[in-house]
Formats: sequence, structure tokens, C-alpha cells
Amino acid sequence: MYIPAHFKPDEATLRELLEHQGAADLITNTADGLIATMLPFLYDPPGSRPDVGELGALVGHVARNNDQWRKPALGTSMVIVRGPDAYISPAWYATKREHGRVVPTWNYVTAHVYGRLVIHDDVTWLEALVRRLTVRHEAFRAEPWSVDDAPPEYFAGQLRAIVGVELLIERIEAKAKLSQNRSEADQAGAIAGLDEAGKADLAEAMRRLRR
Repeated sequence: MYIPAHFKPDEATLRELLEHQGAADLITNTADGLIATMLPFLYDPPGSRPDVGELGALVGHVARNNDQWRKPALGTSMVIVRGPDAYISPAWYATKREHGRVVPTWNYVTAHVYGRLVIHDDVTWLEALVRRLTVRHEAFRAEPWSVDDAPPEYFAGQLRAIVGVELLIERIEAKAKLSQNRSEADQAGAIAGLDEAGKADLAEAMRRLRR
């Protein structure tokens, strides 16, 4: 990934991205070429369990009918994690009114996470993962749905239909392109424009960077 120095995120921004991601793209190189699947991941930070490694791990699951888990990954695998992103109009910049020498761009936060892929075809591991994922993504609801709301035999059948995947992280390349190369006035204009456009998540990421 091309990462100019002013777009390299600090550790807090990277940790925020990994811990609060939604769905991400798992990409593996196989004997049949590249395979990619979009799926939700959870981040297990360093020290969270004995086998997680110095950079942590990403854990998720795929459908058992998805051939990606069956085809051995050749070498390093990658997960592309995305944070907020949006179009930035040059009309939002203060410098547009001063001299007009501005062009559109796209702001975003992302990370390319590289590591060794491990497959988990174990019902105990999978149940723990599904429970964690459910708690994480139901947390916003006043009355969160629980795995235990489903009939036990139905839930057991659903577990048999999935396979766990874990990326043991060996390297992370991250980028937070949030108008750091623009003046404070231009950044303020972009934040206001994003708020008006309903892109509050990206606007807030830019605000945090300015504090």
C-alpha cells in the first residue's frame, strides 16, 4: 500500500479501526488463483490469548459450502479492513474561494492485514465466535437478540453449516487519508461538508485527528 508519511495513522487510530470494523475482505492465494470473501471479523489483540501472537489475530467464519476454506492458502493471506470513507468535494475548501486551484479527492481509513490463515472446524470454537459476534453487533439494540433465543437444535444445525477462519497477523499496512495535507481551513470546510452530506463517521474521524 502507498502510504505517504502524513497519512500514516497512529496506534490509537489503527486500534480503533481493528476493534470497530464491520465486514472485511479475506483474500487468499490458492492453486486456482485468488479467492476473496467478504465477512465480519473480530479482532483479538496481543495478549488476549496465549496463541495470538505479537500483532493479534482476526477471527471470523465462512459458509461450509464456500470453497475458500477448503483450498489451501499459498503463502501469506490478507484481510482488507475498511473504516469510514467518502468523496471530498473541492467546493468545501476555503482555498477554492481564494484561488480555485483545487480538485476532488476521496478520504478514507483502511488497513491491509497480512498473516497466516488457520481453519477451525470445531463446534466449540465456532459457538464461542458466533456468540461474540452476536453480542458485538446486537449491542446497539434496546433488546438485543441472543443466540439462546433460537431453538438449540436449530442453532446446532447452523453451526454445522459454517467453518471458522483465523488470520494470525504478521504485518499491518494502514492508511488514514483525512485531509492532513490540507490547511486547517480546508479541513474544517471538508468536515462541515461531510456533516451536511450525512457522512458523520468520516467527519468525526477527521475531528479526532485535529484534537
